[in-house]
Amino acid sequence: MKKALSIPPLPPVTAAVLLLATIWTAPLTAAPPAESASYSALLQLFEDWRVFERPPQLDGAPDYTAETTARRHRELDRYRQRLEAIDTSRWSVEQKVDLELVRAEMNGFDFNARVLKPWARDPAFYATVWTYQSDTPAHEGPTHHALLELWTYDFPLSTEAQAKMAGELQTIPPLLEQARRNLVGNAEELWLAGIGNLRAQADVLAQLKPYNTYAGKEFQSALDEALAATRSFVQWLEEQAPSKTEPSGIGKENYTWYLRNVHLVPLTWEEEVSLLKRELDRAHASLRLEEHRNRELPPMKAISSPEEYDRRANGAVDRYLEFLEKQEVLPIHDYMDPALRAQLGQYVPPESRNFFRTVSHHEPLALWTHFYHWWDLAQMRESPHPSPIRRGPLLYNIFDSRAEGMATGVEEMMMHAGLFDDQPRARELVWIMVAQRAARGLGSLYVHANRYTMKEARDFHVAWTPRGWMREDLDLLGFEQQLYLRQPGYGTSYITGKYLIERLLAERSRQVGDGFALKDFFEEVNDAGVIPVSLIRWQLTGNHDEIEALRSP
Repeated sequence: MKKALSIPPLPPVTAAVLLLATIWTAPLTAAPPAESASYSALLQLFEDWRVFERPPQLDGAPDYTAETTARRHRELDRYRQRLEAIDTSRWSVEQKVDLELVRAEMNGFDFNARVLKPWARDPAFYATVWTYQSDTPAHEGPTHHALLELWTYDFPLSTEAQAKMAGELQTIPPLLEQARRNLVGNAEELWLAGIGNLRAQADVLAQLKPYNTYAGKEFQSALDEALAATRSFVQWLEEQAPSKTEPSGIGKENYTWYLRNVHLVPLTWEEEVSLLKRELDRAHASLRLEEHRNRELPPMKAISSPEEYDRRANGAVDRYLEFLEKQEVLPIHDYMDPALRAQLGQYVPPESRNFFRTVSHHEPLALWTHFYHWWDLAQMRESPHPSPIRRGPLLYNIFDSRAEGMATGVEEMMMHAGLFDDQPRARELVWIMVAQRAARGLGSLYVHANRYTMKEARDFHVAWTPRGWMREDLDLLGFEQQLYLRQPGYGTSYITGKYLIERLLAERSRQVGDGFALKDFFEEVNDAGVIPVSLIRWQLTGNHDEIEALRSP
């Protein structure tokens, strides 16, 4: 559950540019009984692999030097050989799915070492401080292995918390000193955007100082040194920036390999372009039809006060849960109500609203459907998956087609199921959000193909978002396009994942026949874990043609 800091709120740009990635760990429970000794071998391999995936230490920081990275990339073959040697002939589908997850993580490690190389190309990789929890199993985008999760701390800091944070702060100076040697890439836009992440880190560290004057000398020293190192690193990045001249996209061929071998999305770069173009056209056309149908209705008025916001935001939770239960759309769990209410936010003046706050200030329920994310996290916490491989977040954002696809998909699914039948204007908001996701995803595809600059992607994003609700001056715009450049496949996962879940819904309903029920479908999808939709499809339907095709040369 997200925890708010009690230090003064950070500026929007600070919160946006500090979105890096970390790993959230759920409590362990017993693994399911193995059907053969080879499944036990997979579980042991997974445990060994996760230990190996974390780099060794160098001067108190994770070691991403070229020599260590090259050596570890060579050592990957040992883990792959162990994986290939496992006999799966007597396994259940669920166990075979677990093996594919481990294979995908190893492919992610390989891709990072060969192509993405965030430690060499992306200054944002070296930002350490996170100010809030992500709504996905792990933070979006590549990040290093020693983050400081500021949102997990209560202020004023206890003696124990000071000691813990001091240790995390002490990682920053040696890491940033190492980064000066590691960052040899020539990706211009990644470099320029990454400077903002480190500037924001300096701002956050500076904001901590006045509120910790009571702290011990060790903490104060660690904070001072971390702030000085961050400011010096920003200066170095700015000095090096004019020498960075190359495009930052990974190219269509690499993008397709990453989609298919790491995120297990059964599409190519070209197919994603076609799909997102179709969704963008469909969203705009559907919006015009909704507007025509509603032409005699009064326009939707935005929320205009904190009191109105609190009343409507909480009322929307009541209405949503009542709808889901009464219409038997989703199974209802005790964690669902508090998980939603913890994320409602507060009233934001019109001039300070980003795209999603603009939506929620017109009709909160339109955005609360996307908060399926927080139910995913609550289920991971409250009812951990029996398999250790699926119990926590997958590495390299491999969860994105399921996490973002479901959160985006249920927005439209709930509308079609009748959630907004008595709020016709709210249906317009759903189409506006689909258009925005398709536009930003298309922009990210063109950037990775090096057809667009980030500026051109932002312009496309703005131009194709209805009603002028995405503007050039919004911090959200720059953050989103930077994230999607840093993390291939993520910008499109909202729409492609939605499509894959819709296709699974159609296939599963045909397979089950007259006994099909939405409530059962969502429950079995949830119980499979936050894993790629292609693997959920295999587990639910028994059809593994997509996975076989993905593994083909």
